Amino acid sequence: MKPIAIVLLNFNGLDLLKRFLPKVIEYSLEANVVVIDNCSSDNSLSWLNKFHSNIQCIKLDKNYGYAGGYNEGLKHIKAKYYCLMNNDVLVTENWLSPLINHFEKNPNTAILQPHVLNYNKPSHFEYAGAAGGFIDSNGIPFCRGRILNNCEEDFGQYDKTTKIFWASGACFFIRSEVFWKIEGFDADFFAHQEEIDLCWRVFNENYDLTSLGTTKVFHVGGATLPLSSKKIYLNHRNSLFMLVKNLPSKDLYKTIFKRLCIDFVIGGFYFVQLKFSSTWAIFNAHIAFYKNYNLMKSKRSLGNIKTDFFYTKNIILKYFLCKILNFKDLNEK
Repeated sequence: MKPIAIVLLNFNGLDLLKRFLPKVIEYSLEANVVVIDNCSSDNSLSWLNKFHSNIQCIKLDKNYGYAGGYNEGLKHIKAKYYCLMNNDVLVTENWLSPLINHFEKNPNTAILQPHVLNYNKPSHFEYAGAAGGFIDSNGIPFCRGRILNNCEEDFGQYDKTTKIFWASGACFFIRSEVFWKIEGFDADFFAHQEEIDLCWRVFNENYDLTSLGTTKVFHVGGATLPLSSKKIYLNHRNSLFMLVKNLPSKDLYKTIFKRLCIDFVIGGFYFVQLKFSSTWAIFNAHIAFYKNYNLMKSKRSLGNIKTDFFYTKNIILKYFLCKILNFKDLNEK
C-alpha cells in the first residue's frame, strides 16, 4: 500500500478536473489518487470513468460540503497520510517527496502544508494559505505571506520550515490516525474555516503543524466557491462557531463580544457601499450562530485548551492603523 492518498473533493468541477487532475496523477507516483464526488450533476463521474478509470472514485449521495464530504469519503480510503487537495491546484514534479520525508523524520508533526502560490500570478502567494496560517487573539486568520487582502510576492523569505497554527484546506496533509482521533472535520461547518477548526483541535492535542517551503503548489483560488453572499455568510458564521468551540474559557465571552462588534463594523462598511446582500449575509450568520450556540458549546474539548493559540493580538489594527502589510514585520504577542 502506498503511504499517502491524494484526495480531491469534487462538486460539479469537471472543467477543473480536466485542467489539473492529469498533472496530479503524473507527478504523484508515490501516492494513490482518489476523487470524492459530492453528488455532481455535470458528468464529472462519467469523464473520470472514461479517462481515468484506474483511480478510485467515491460517489456520495448528496453534497455534504467540504467538511462532511471529506468525512464521508475518507471512511473508504486507507493510507498513512491524507493529502486533501482542491481540484483547482497545480502540482509540479517531485512535489511530494519533501513532505513524506518530513512526516517520516518528525513523528510529532500531524499536519503539513506546502506553500500555496497564486496560479494566475505565480510570483505571489495565494490568499488561501500562502506560507502557513495563524490567527490573532480575536480569531481573525492571516498567513505568512498574506495579511487580510494583501498577498506578498514570494522571494523565498518564508522558505524556512516552521511551525504554524493552521494549514490551508486548498492543500492540506494530515496523518490519518490523527484525523480520526479528533473525529475529522466538523460537518456542521459545511465549508470554510473547517480546516482552521480542525487545526486548532490538533494544536490542543500538542501535535506540531508545519509549513514546508521546499514544496510549492499553485492554487486558482475561488474556483470552487467564488466570492458571494453565501461565502460571506459561511465565513462569518463558521468563525464564530470555531471560537465557541476552541477559545479558552477565560477569553470566551469577551472575545465573542469583540468579534460581534467587528462584524457589525464590517456589515456597516458593506452597507455604505450599497452591498446590501453582504450586510444581510452577516446578519443571517449571526442569527445562525445564536441558534447553534448551545450545539457548538457542547463540542468544546473536555481536555486541554491551550492559551497560546494566537500570534498577535489584533491583526486588523496592525494592518489599518500601523500599516503593517507583510507578515515579517509583525511582532509576536
